[in-house]
Amino acid sequence: MAEGKQLASEATGPLAGVRILDLTSVVFGAYATQILGDQGADVIKLEDPGSGRGDGGDIMRWAGHPPEGAPKDLGPIFLTINRNKRSVLVDLRDPAMRPALEALIASCDVFAASIRYEGLKRLGLDYEAVKTLRPDVIYVHAAGYGSDGPYAGEPAYDDLIQSASGMADLLPRTDGNETPRILPTLVADKVSGLFMAQALTAALFHRARTGEGQFVEVPMLECVTSFNLVENLYDHAYEPPTGQWSYQRVTNPHRKPFATKDGYIGLLPYTDKQWDQFFAVAGWAETVARDPRFADYAQRAKHTRELYAMVEEVTATKTTAEWLTLLKGLSIPVQKTNRFEDLEGDPHLEAVGLFERYDHPHLGPYKAIRPPVKFEKTPSNIRRHPPRLGEQTDEVFAEVRQRSSPE
Repeated sequence: MAEGKQLASEATGPLAGVRILDLTSVVFGAYATQILGDQGADVIKLEDPGSGRGDGGDIMRWAGHPPEGAPKDLGPIFLTINRNKRSVLVDLRDPAMRPALEALIASCDVFAASIRYEGLKRLGLDYEAVKTLRPDVIYVHAAGYGSDGPYAGEPAYDDLIQSASGMADLLPRTDGNETPRILPTLVADKVSGLFMAQALTAALFHRARTGEGQFVEVPMLECVTSFNLVENLYDHAYEPPTGQWSYQRVTNPHRKPFATKDGYIGLLPYTDKQWDQFFAVAGWAETVARDPRFADYAQRAKHTRELYAMVEEVTATKTTAEWLTLLKGLSIPVQKTNRFEDLEGDPHLEAVGLFERYDHPHLGPYKAIRPPVKFEKTPSNIRRHPPRLGEQTDEVFAEVRQRSSPE
């Protein structure tokens, strides 16, 4: 087996020098702080021995099936969103730990938490308390619901937020089955994590310009509803509405990978020229030219169901490779439809090196997906393996003592 890639020796990303105290867990907050860690921030993951289901730390440590003989606290989802972090194990309720915890907070630029805010207040870790320790702190709270609304403080998980945000109404609008359904991905957690990473970076930018810290609330329901309605507010953007909810091209049941002789392709002629070329390839040029339903963009948009059904008929007449060669030669947007097991062998993803292999000192070989965003001057990198529970506790507190000791 080939040797794993070496970790980078130092942070080169745009957030190098920023120190984040991370009291997030599961996916939402942890995904956000990993992005910032990849971009150079020193992320100190504070984990509580009494959290989770008795095993301590982030509950995602214990989900999944690590290899036989490997540590059980490095589950697969934890592994994918907790690199470039240091784990510090602290009982937040232990008064004896308070001085060390306060010194740690004072050493950090950012305090990020996904604990419910009332819980943070009980722990003496609300914004006002933290601000007394670090006046210019960026305090980011990953919440389920905005603090001004009636749902404030209620538990929030991906399933609940998909249900409340209208996400569960997408599939019914696609296939006519009126039963609401959850999309089979943690879209609410991951989208909210992206909002959180962006918001935190913007707050750091404001502080760099003004010296001011601030409280930042990132509420899942509001973020995901906003994300969902980018296209799906549609004709309800007007007062009064001029038509339906949802972007009709997107909720078209025929909007899907199209079957070929030996697989599937993603296919989307978009401009008038591309559709004309596709109709010609399909042998429909004369027929479609006389059909007012497909005369221009506006008419095609009204008749996407019929249009996509016709496309589905013709794609089955050639192999995937034949379609890729033919349509890419005409600059018509087309791609092979990958199954999960095809992703590592995809020629583009392989060429850009999206998948990387590392050797964890406790776990052994594991796969990482490198930071996808490319910074020309300040590249993101992977410097630390996902940590064992409490692995850097002594290291971090030694640093804090050194920082706070008189010269």
